[in-house]
Amino acid sequence: MENREFIAKRIAKELKDGDVVNLGIGMPTMVANYIPKDVNVMLQAENGILGVGPKAGEGEQKSDCIDAGGNYVTTVKGTSFFDSSFSFCIIRGGHVDITVLGALEVDEEGNVANWMIPGKKVPGMGGAMDLVVGAKKVILAMEHVNKNGAPKIVKKCRLPLTAVNVARTIVTEMAVIDVVPKKGLVLKEIAPGLTVEDVQNATEAKLIISPDLKVMEV
Repeated sequence: MENREFIAKRIAKELKDGDVVNLGIGMPTMVANYIPKDVNVMLQAENGILGVGPKAGEGEQKSDCIDAGGNYVTTVKGTSFFDSSFSFCIIRGGHVDITVLGALEVDEEGNVANWMIPGKKVPGMGGAMDLVVGAKKVILAMEHVNKNGAPKIVKKCRLPLTAVNVARTIVTEMAVIDVVPKKGLVLKEIAPGLTVEDVQNATEAKLIISPDLKVMEV
């Protein structure tokens, strides 16, 4: 199983009945494909959909049914469509229970950098700045290290921030880590075949080991 699929499957287990959930562009959108059938959530896309379903397959694609990343999606029974201004009223009004976003860096205080690397051309921060402060819980879907092998979970973010003190759970291909305010990063799950030392060696920030540490399941 590839890293991105493993991460998406694990995050899907975090969702509970009745949650209103926003899935950010990229890897987070994959979560929609792995939500258990007995868990009823409403997925929200900031371009104006409440009731997003799994990715549309061949023959299901409709030109007017896409998510915020431009991907063709399906819809579920009871789906609502509206303009983006109303969509952001939902987000800013605190009506989103969980948002799942990617990140370039996150640190031990829950600060998140997910929109730019200095010197590289980027389209802008987009709706992430609203989502991370408007949602009740922020889950980060990210690979543990970057393409150069450097840790993405750091002591202090070096990249321009999206928001401060907002991340609450980090899910990578190596671990599940909770960000506990005024305490730090609590390692609560590790991937099969890895040790605590493996995870710590790939993490710049110091990890606090949960007494209930267990192996990740998807």
